[in-house]
Amino acid sequence: MHLAEAAAHGLVAEYRLIDLAVLNLGVDALPTLLAEAEATGFDGVNITHPCKQAVVPLLHEISDDARALGAVNTVVLRDGRRLGHNTDWWAFRESMQQGLPKARLDRVAQFGAGGAGAATAYAILTMGAGSLRVVDVDPARAAGLATAMNRIFGSARVTVAEPLTALAGADGVIQATPIGMAAHPGVPFDAGLLRADQWLAEVIYFPLETALLRAARARGCATVDGSGMAVYQAVKAFELFTGRPADADRMRRSFSEAL
Repeated sequence: MHLAEAAAHGLVAEYRLIDLAVLNLGVDALPTLLAEAEATGFDGVNITHPCKQAVVPLLHEISDDARALGAVNTVVLRDGRRLGHNTDWWAFRESMQQGLPKARLDRVAQFGAGGAGAATAYAILTMGAGSLRVVDVDPARAAGLATAMNRIFGSARVTVAEPLTALAGADGVIQATPIGMAAHPGVPFDAGLLRADQWLAEVIYFPLETALLRAARARGCATVDGSGMAVYQAVKAFELFTGRPADADRMRRSFSEAL
C-alpha cells in the first residue's frame, strides 16, 4: 500500500518487512531494530503485535492519542528523534463507521486489552459506546485498560468481565486479541455464544477471514473484517511519513490487489 501510494505521488520509496518470527527475534530486539532503521535512513516504521506497548519507552515524544492509549503503531524518525503516533484507533473507527454504520453501541464486549485492544476501546468510546466490558487472559492488563479508559471517558463505563458476562446482553463484540492470526490459530472464545442479533468486528487482517469471523457469519451476525483497520492505519501512517495526503480509496484498492 505504501509503495503504491508513494508511486502515485511520484515518490521513490522503499518499504521493508521486519518480521520477528522470520528473524527468530523477540521484543528485546526492538532497540536494535529501531537503531538500524535510523542508521539506514528510513523516515519511519510501522509497529505491530507484540511491540506496540514495548516501543513506547524507546521514543523521544509521543502524540496525545498514543499517550492516552499507552500504545504506538507508527514511529516517525526525524532529525535524530523518534516520534510515536497511534493511527490504529482512527482506523478502527473508520472501519466501523463504513462497515457497520448502524451498529448499536449501548453495550459492547471486547476481547483483548493489549495494544490493539487499547485502540479499539478508545475508538468505540469516542463513537459513543455506553458501556464496554473487557475480557483478557491477563486480568491485570484488562484492569489497567479499564482504569485508563475510565479516566478519559468517565467512571465505570469500562469494566473487566469474564466471557459469559461480557457477551450476555452485548449489542456487539470486538475481537482485539492475536488469536486467529497465522501464528496464533483458533478462536478467543466459544463462537457458539454469539447471537444472530449481535455484530462482530475483527481487527486481524492476516488472514482476512479468521475462524471467528466465519463462525460469526454462519450464526447470522453482521460482521466487519480487519481490512479497514489495515488500510486506514496505513493511510495516516503514510501521511505522517511523507507529509502528503493519502488517497484512502486508492490504498484500499492496493490492499485488495495485494491479497
